[in-house]
Amino acid sequence: MKYISAGIDGPAGAGKSSVSKAVAGKLGFVYIDTGAMYRAAALFAMNNGIDIVNERERLISSLDRLDIAIKYTDDGQRVFLDGADVSETIRTPEVSVGASNIAVIPEVREKLVAMQREMAKHDNVIMDGRDICTVVLPDADVKIFLTASVEERAKRRYKEMTEKGMDADFEEIKRDIEYRDKNDSERDASPLKIAEGAAVVDTTGLTFDEVVEKLTAMIKEKM
Repeated sequence: MKYISAGIDGPAGAGKSSVSKAVAGKLGFVYIDTGAMYRAAALFAMNNGIDIVNERERLISSLDRLDIAIKYTDDGQRVFLDGADVSETIRTPEVSVGASNIAVIPEVREKLVAMQREMAKHDNVIMDGRDICTVVLPDADVKIFLTASVEERAKRRYKEMTEKGMDADFEEIKRDIEYRDKNDSERDASPLKIAEGAAVVDTTGLTFDEVVEKLTAMIKEKM
């Protein structure tokens, strides 16, 4: 049986995770949140007192202890680190910056990419991240680059955090997004870029439902 794979790349805060999850639900695909895996890896480093920027060798030597799982529960898809549900914890600004920093480390990417490719072998999948269409699944059946203005992305992240009762500062979120854009685009290991053959979808000014319908239609065309 030939499984369909859809890769969705894009910058921080573009809505890749929430949109991909909704599209997967409509199509009956398995959704794989690769960004959550990097966030979990960053939290792993923080929990173990490892400075991601200044203690790279120590981090690399600890990767054999990295235990990340994505599971479906009654509450939907949840992310587990060392057996503990960290789905909310990994969404804080501190972990967001840590994820961007840890993603530049080739050894970390190698480990997580291997996990992601294995997941795509066994189901119809939608996978989102920074380098899905360029590195993880270069032969994906559908390639999409999802983006929006920095201001729009900061507003969305601020709304998401405040609705969950989390402390949020709009300007801090905006600075974090700008930092991550620069970091993700300029890193040596799998920089963020538009893959050859990818469709660019700018969601600035579009509602969530409009984006979901647009991407669902694009994937259905390939099925």
